[in-house]
Amino acid sequence: MTSAREEAAPPLGTVAEANRDGPADLRLVGPALAAWAAAAFALGAPGGAVGLGCAAAVVVAALLLWRAKVRASGAGGRFPQGGEAGHGRSAGAFVALAAMLLCAVAGAASAALHAADVRRGPLPAWAQRYARLTVDLEVTDDPRMTRPKVRGSQRTPPALVFTADAVRIAAPDGTVTEARTPVLAVVQHRDAEDEGDGGEASGGDGGGAEGAARSRTGPARGAGAGRGQELSRWRGLLPSTRIRVVARAAPPLAAADRMAAVLRVTADGPPTQVGPPSALQRLAGSLRAGLRDATDGLSADARALLPGLVVGDTARVPPELDDAFSTTDLTHLLAVSGSNLTIVLALLIGPPHLASRAERRGVARHLGLSLRGTAVVGGALALGFVVVCRPDPSVLRAAACGLITLLAIGTGRRRSLLPALAAAVLLLVLYDPWLARRYGFLLSVLATGALLLLAPRWSAALQRRRVPARLAEVIAAAAAAQAVCAPVIAVLAARVGLVGVPCNLLAELAVAPATILGFAALAAAPVALPLAKALAWCAGWPAEWIAGVARTGAELPGAEVGWPGGWVGGLMLAVATVAVLAVGRRALRRRWLCVLCALALVLAVCRPAPLTRVLTGWPPPDWRVVACDVGQGDGLVLAAGDGTALVVDTGPEPRAIDHCLTALGVHRIPLLLLTHFHADHVDGLSGVLRGRSVGAIETTTFQEPSGQAAFVRRAAAGAGIPVARAVPGERRRLGPLTWEVLWPGASPPGVGTAAGEGGFSGPNDSSVALLVRTGGLTVLLLGDLEPPAQQALLSAHPELAAVDVLKVAHHGSAYQDPEFLHRLAPRLALISCGVGNPYGHPAPRTLAALRAGGALVLRTDVDGAIAVVGTPGRLSAVVGGRRSRRRAGASGDRPSRGGARRGRPSAGCLRGRGGRWCRVRRRCGGRVAFHGTGGESPRGSEAHQGASELHRIARESDSEGARPERKIMRACGHAGTRACGVRGVRGAYDASGVR
Repeated sequence: MTSAREEAAPPLGTVAEANRDGPADLRLVGPALAAWAAAAFALGAPGGAVGLGCAAAVVVAALLLWRAKVRASGAGGRFPQGGEAGHGRSAGAFVALAAMLLCAVAGAASAALHAADVRRGPLPAWAQRYARLTVDLEVTDDPRMTRPKVRGSQRTPPALVFTADAVRIAAPDGTVTEARTPVLAVVQHRDAEDEGDGGEASGGDGGGAEGAARSRTGPARGAGAGRGQELSRWRGLLPSTRIRVVARAAPPLAAADRMAAVLRVTADGPPTQVGPPSALQRLAGSLRAGLRDATDGLSADARALLPGLVVGDTARVPPELDDAFSTTDLTHLLAVSGSNLTIVLALLIGPPHLASRAERRGVARHLGLSLRGTAVVGGALALGFVVVCRPDPSVLRAAACGLITLLAIGTGRRRSLLPALAAAVLLLVLYDPWLARRYGFLLSVLATGALLLLAPRWSAALQRRRVPARLAEVIAAAAAAQAVCAPVIAVLAARVGLVGVPCNLLAELAVAPATILGFAALAAAPVALPLAKALAWCAGWPAEWIAGVARTGAELPGAEVGWPGGWVGGLMLAVATVAVLAVGRRALRRRWLCVLCALALVLAVCRPAPLTRVLTGWPPPDWRVVACDVGQGDGLVLAAGDGTALVVDTGPEPRAIDHCLTALGVHRIPLLLLTHFHADHVDGLSGVLRGRSVGAIETTTFQEPSGQAAFVRRAAAGAGIPVARAVPGERRRLGPLTWEVLWPGASPPGVGTAAGEGGFSGPNDSSVALLVRTGGLTVLLLGDLEPPAQQALLSAHPELAAVDVLKVAHHGSAYQDPEFLHRLAPRLALISCGVGNPYGHPAPRTLAALRAGGALVLRTDVDGAIAVVGTPGRLSAVVGGRRSRRRAGASGDRPSRGGARRGRPSAGCLRGRGGRWCRVRRRCGGRVAFHGTGGESPRGSEAHQGASELHRIARESDSEGARPERKIMRACGHAGTRACGVRGVRGAYDASGVR
């Protein structure tokens, strides 16, 4: 029988329910935060200092308690309740401060003990010496594959990583030690070590031929498949399994890391097992494997997502889908969270606010279970959840938060949640102090707190404005979690997502069906696999919906915007969020203002091209060639009509080239040309194919590196796109474009010869070189050709003369032929390179040679994307963005390693007058470099000599710490000032890339 109070309890999320809660109970929040902060500090502090601090805190806490007792005695020997004033109130404050200090002592002591445990034993010392050890490991987590990354011209091979405890260590001197030291194991195939450094050497200035030799002597075709088979055997390791490895030890990146060492293991074969996994882990492993088997027949997205939604198994999630979830702030769906458990328990007990009443619903009521029986079944489900999802701290955290949330909602008393949440945080930090430094733990606590403190009030506010109750709850929950988590995400990723709330609202429709059906398939797989497959097929539909929401949201031009990273950026976003919420409260009172804000958000996300062009000046309406800002790589787009373009290379990362093409409005690509198969030119291929029609792919004749050439063929075959090879002398036309393939020759460099023979460097010198004509302009694209191939190109085409625009070879490296650059005499030189790249691109002597020839040099690492516009008589270059950078010295004007793209596309105009580059104000707000009239190169002219003098003075002024524009003004003289103006001189100085 329910009490009158229970029967009168208002429904969840209503105005009455929100008002009934009253003020939040904050008594346990202070102690929990104190323990959290103390643990985070103590993990990186010396043990002696932590001990002294704990002793001092205990003494102060004892004094506070004594003082509280004295004050309580003055209030009648008891602690007053309610609104009693005087001595009793101050006594309660003393007790609260003492509790915070004692909890801080407990957190610091636990953290110090855990940190000392990591540093105990011989392994940290051997790691400092990079010793080769024989170690017995007890696996503590599921092995997972790392995402391949592009380093220089090569794609680094994937590695398998997992955490483990080193339980037996055999040192090089023969000593054997029993221990339990946490380590991170990194497993790579032996062939991967032969590939690892080739890209860096070939990509940098240290020797192109040697780097090419290394890239050509890599593993044979089919080695990747063998490597995958070997690593797959390691990937099947279950937690608690004991294996014996021979590994090279190395210290962790940070001294306060929870791992004592990193063990690099070379996989010559399957792991050597010395102990089986526990029965509990075998059961969990069989359940997870059964779910994977049940999803084998589903579509690619459903097959990848369903295990992640149910048990956090993301092994099958491809990188592009993972990026889409990250962009749309749906990543929490792929991690085990309290919501998973909450959904399953809600199915058991029905609507949470009716869980303890006679009118309760759910499966438990239909089965005739009593309240105690329901609690027992719910506890068993929670235990099974922890077992299947692995009982590591993150899963325990999710289970605790999920149970606390369900308990608070089920009793209809929101006020009870905050003390329960604080208690859970306190216990988890004491159990595993390393959680205090984990961003995932911070995000989990913030999101849970927002759902329980902010969401009810926001939901009530929406309902007062006639929003349906269920819709108001969902909107409030998504908005509250996004508001409190966004600053932390900005700290980590330096971005702000604009589509997170709507994408979460749309995904929420399918999360519960996918999770419930997925858990049903998980339970049925060991006993009835056909039934599990049927359940998984049903769960596949909502899983595909979620994947579609993520992909569609990520493809929107304004899905995310750049934001300053680090704690300063996070604090700025927190302040901005508070300001937006304050404005939003007023906006809700005026319907027209709500509509206006919603319309502004839609325009910011969709970014229609005409509006974007008016506001930012990007892209310019008459662009002919664009060098996309793809980082350390190449990605060029040549306009061939409305929404149509010829694309040359794709850069190293799919997202960058995809964003560039989206901003340019390119949706049809009749031909995609890949100059050569280095990863910094082809790894962004999936970004070009995403949502666009590609007619054909044309590549170089030299099919090395073989692994990356195979990657291109697989991607093309998957999209049904034919692949052809560029033929020397081939001439084509596409709309206003005409081009001719100049290189490689009929017998490409490196074919049938040893690497480096004849001076050729293999893939680099086999790059496809194109001479393009568009709108009267001549544009030469050189790929990564190096001096031997540049000289051979001149010999093969003696008619090659000066060009208007040159895409400088090999990202502006030092390997350029001076006579080649002298012959080309470009008016505008484009260099595509990444911020802070470790290869010194572009090289100072290359920049000097180009400027000595009268070229204006623009570079993507400094200027962002670059668009070439105009005609031979009025050649212009519109710059799509500006980078924040510090002066790195006079050596090549390289931006700082930590430089980052800041703000929206900026503007300004540089116009050539008499050979000088002058800034012109334009409403587009863009920065435009404008060369002087006439088609001849200004080399040797008086104007060119004046420009060179400006460059020289700017460099000298910078080294002296003076303001360069003042010295340039003096060098120009009065006549120069009249011709260009002060802003004009600053524009010349800025466009040259000197500052």
